[in-house]
Amino acid sequence: MAAPEEQDLTQEQTEKLLQFQDLTGIESMDQCRHTLEQHNWNIEAAVQDRLNEQEGVPSVFSPPPSRPLQVNTADHRIYSYVVSRPQPRGLLGWGYYLIMLPFRFTYYTILDIFRFALRFIRPDPRSRVTDPVGDIVSFMHSFEEKYGRAHPVFYQGTYSQALNDAKRELRFLLVYLHGDDHQDSDEFCRNTLCAPEVISLINTRMLFWACSTNKPEGYRVSQALRENTYPFLAMIMLKDRRMTVVGRLEGLIQPDDLINQLTFIIDANQTYLVSERLEREERNQTQVLRQQQDEAYLASLRADQEKERKKREERERKRRKEEEVKQQKLAEERRRQNLQEEKERKLECLPPEPSPDDPESVKIIFKLPNDSRVERRFHFSQSLTVIHDFLFSLKESPEKFQIEANFPRRVLPCVPSEEWPNPPTLQEAGLSHTEVLFVQDLTDE
Repeated sequence: MAAPEEQDLTQEQTEKLLQFQDLTGIESMDQCRHTLEQHNWNIEAAVQDRLNEQEGVPSVFSPPPSRPLQVNTADHRIYSYVVSRPQPRGLLGWGYYLIMLPFRFTYYTILDIFRFALRFIRPDPRSRVTDPVGDIVSFMHSFEEKYGRAHPVFYQGTYSQALNDAKRELRFLLVYLHGDDHQDSDEFCRNTLCAPEVISLINTRMLFWACSTNKPEGYRVSQALRENTYPFLAMIMLKDRRMTVVGRLEGLIQPDDLINQLTFIIDANQTYLVSERLEREERNQTQVLRQQQDEAYLASLRADQEKERKKREERERKRRKEEEVKQQKLAEERRRQNLQEEKERKLECLPPEPSPDDPESVKIIFKLPNDSRVERRFHFSQSLTVIHDFLFSLKESPEKFQIEANFPRRVLPCVPSEEWPNPPTLQEAGLSHTEVLFVQDLTDE
């Protein structure tokens, strides 16, 4: 069987483990887990047991020491105030006290024996907490039914939630454990806890959490705080980054005395909260500064990335343009090369030039668009296409052109068309033995 430390944790247990470490400040995760497992993963009881150990009270899982634990009062000074019950006065009072003492002793002895024996027969139902919030709400309703609605504002949440809120808000947390069976509880609630000046102090200076020890949630907190008598009040606050009990008030305390004791505890420990607030503000400012620096860095990074993106786009645009120009040049070069090859081919296919003595020859003078002149003889029987091929083969001639005669002014059909599928011969075109023809450039049309 695997040891508890080797078993996998559930998500809920992991959250409790992290929360317990945050509340207690224990750095060792193994120690936090061991403590929670001892308390059956009851985080409220584990936290309070840890706080009690800091106060010098032994853990519920530790054997009683051979001698009392030495408490470091310089680091963990706990203010404790206990109000004892008044002693009997006069002969009548002492007589009543002595007469009732045997009955009281017998009653509580039998009651303790009965409770002790009952534990072996039936476990204490308060040890199982199933609805902690319901326990708090039930106590609030019973309190208001018995003492009215004029009371300090109850914290409507579990003990663990109250600890978390007090730590987060840097406020004092006053815990009240109500003993239903105790003889002083009724008077304390009616005359002290519901006094207007007490209500005002508690509502303005601290959070107030209360529950009956007859409820599972209250019983669990009672086992952690280990009160000696009732009524019981404990003041808890964040001290040295840990939730610490800084004051314990026990017994039937009067309103003015309660106000004085609470005020004394608050004044004696206020500097810790002020120091923690300053540290938090400094951490927050540091975090804000770091966040601003991160935002500035990200903004600068985004600006640099945008500049780099634009540079890449510009480089890509130039590359595409250069590539386009290069392709255009290559296309133009291929076109010129093809054109030159076509000119050479046309030149090779030209029929030989007739001699001047040939009566069927035609002397034609071509006037080119660049004002240059070219002269050549052709035969009357040759097609006008030969004239076009001759001009096309010339280096000076444009790529596209048409040949015009001046008298009468007309365009000679030198290339096949719908009107002239087969161009006419020079004789059919009506040319004389000597002609001047004009070459009209059509390249840009």
